[in-house]
Amino acid sequence: MTATILLIRHAAHVELGNLLTGRRRDVALSREGLDQARIVGDLLGVEPIAAVYASPRERAYYTAREIAEPHELKVGVIDDLDEVDFGDWTGRSFSALEGDPVWTEWNESRSTARPPNGESMAAAVARATAALAALAADHAGQTIACVSHCDIIRGAIAHYLGLSLDNMLRFDVDTASVSRLALGSWGARIMTVNERLYQ
Repeated sequence: MTATILLIRHAAHVELGNLLTGRRRDVALSREGLDQARIVGDLLGVEPIAAVYASPRERAYYTAREIAEPHELKVGVIDDLDEVDFGDWTGRSFSALEGDPVWTEWNESRSTARPPNGESMAAAVARATAALAALAADHAGQTIACVSHCDIIRGAIAHYLGLSLDNMLRFDVDTASVSRLALGSWGARIMTVNERLYQ
């Protein structure tokens, strides 16, 4: 049996484009993000979503809540859908990171580089795809929504396509976008990437 998984990036937050927020807990959705989440929730309200799951980050949970509401579902929190642990980079501005050679290496060699005192991309993808496989087994024959983070979704898609993680920045996963995945014991098929329903 196959499950259909909607991989949804959280909506825009107040530090988007300014800070590498990572696993900070105090990052709320911006006004634009609240609008994105409501629109996506309304549009996905017509789809047969049986369950909604989210990363433990506030920005993901509140996006998921808007998606769950039309279906009268509660949001399940899945720790393994959490953002990459960026270690010492968490909370730093992107402008400050620009001159860091380790940051440059991270963005050029995701398969081998690692944030200082943080998590490798391979480890993040391994935990996220294991969680998705478990959810697919639990929801065989159903459609579920999983709200996570840009790099987690990019990494998962690269994994299922058989791409090196060094190539995961070659496609976009925008805020509040939907990427559709069919997943079962037979393997995986990517159906869509980066649907921007709110535009």
